[in-house]
Amino acid sequence: MIVGAANWLLVVIARFDLVAAITGDTFGETNIVSSIVYILVGLSGVALLPTLASWLTNDAEAVTA
Repeated sequence: MIVGAANWLLVVIARFDLVAAITGDTFGETNIVSSIVYILVGLSGVALLPTLASWLTNDAEAVTA
């Protein structure tokens, strides 16, 4: 998740694709290694959805208490 977040921050601020640079491609291009990185970042995001739901539920309970 950290790699994904850093990559998107750099894309927006500096128009620099960190994953592409690390894997030897230019901005916006993919290869097998960068595809694996993007898949792992995506799976990490999906895996963290229950944590986000828990945080949102706990915040809602704290407001109503």
